[in-house]
Amino acid sequence: MTSAPRQKVVSGSRSGPVRPAADRLDRRSLNRATLARQLLLRRDDLDVVTATERLGGLNAQNANDPYLALHSRLAAFTVGALTTAIESGRLVRSATMRATQHLLTAADFRVLRPVLAPLLARAQRNAFGRRTAGVDLADLVADAERILGAEVLTRPQLGRRLAAGRPGSDATALAWTVQYLLPVVHPAPSGTWDAGGAIPVTLATRVVGPLDPPEPRQLVRRHLAAFGPATVADVRSWSGVSGLREVVAAMRDELRCFVDEDGRPVYDLPDAPRPDPDTPAPVRLLTGFDNMLLAFADRTRLMSDEVRGRVCLPDVVRPTLLVDGMVAGTWGLDRTAGVVTVQPFARLRVDDLAAVEAEAHRVLRFAAPEAPTHVARVLPPS
Repeated sequence: MTSAPRQKVVSGSRSGPVRPAADRLDRRSLNRATLARQLLLRRDDLDVVTATERLGGLNAQNANDPYLALHSRLAAFTVGALTTAIESGRLVRSATMRATQHLLTAADFRVLRPVLAPLLARAQRNAFGRRTAGVDLADLVADAERILGAEVLTRPQLGRRLAAGRPGSDATALAWTVQYLLPVVHPAPSGTWDAGGAIPVTLATRVVGPLDPPEPRQLVRRHLAAFGPATVADVRSWSGVSGLREVVAAMRDELRCFVDEDGRPVYDLPDAPRPDPDTPAPVRLLTGFDNMLLAFADRTRLMSDEVRGRVCLPDVVRPTLLVDGMVAGTWGLDRTAGVVTVQPFARLRVDDLAAVEAEAHRVLRFAAPEAPTHVARVLPPS
């Protein structure tokens, strides 16, 4: 890491303490620190469970996205390795950060789900409050807990069971309400490669064991370990949890404080990696909804605001091309035809173009091994 040297500054109070000034981190330093933690400076040999923990979980709105996310980061990743981890319950799929589907280690779920309970309750009110008006939600959750303690049901099956004793109620809204208010997970085949169909639901405790007491500090530590250094707003944007400013303030003695280019306080774990900002960053193709792109309120360490508007749309985060650690385009995959199409936002250098084509063929060998041919198509910049 290259940063300003620590200096001594004197408080304005006559008897005030002498404190070290915060180091400054520019955007490129923040970029390289995050890339290092996200396994994007080099492909690692970690197993899928350790990698998922290191990455702070994987966005799992679409079943195949966690597979493509790990493929871009691990040297010898296979579909079978991740599927086995999901089937065994070492990794679980559930609505967690931002009330969206994520794949987490069982250990992280036990820690994070209790902290996210208020967020998920708020999400239920916003999405299904009117459709569950008049329903005793505590009784509903207790009924669902009894049912799911004995069997695994699909979400529609659970909704029908709950609606049977509540005449005139909305079965779909009841099932979704339970998903928000009761710690549940979606066991395999949900979340596995090319999985579709109705989503199964079971009690989280049946898979991961008892949950931990809510401890917001743990959520802050998990974000910093996976995505830091970060502002309080970044942690809130990633998690959806409010009230974190006070939490971080209470953690000041265990965190290292920097300032970014705009003078905002940026926090980090003391021993977390912060590579030299001149560390090379290889070309990578990131899957849609990649968690790294959703981990910050200010995403300029990864893309300009103009690029953000082209990539992070209201209902989707597009698959992205990274060049020198920054979002430099989008891409799409046609598995049947065996084609990866890359749309750069600016002209690529010759060596970067070769690296993009190599990455595209790597994706095709992984995701479309049975396609008759493999084609990497790079469009003119737009």
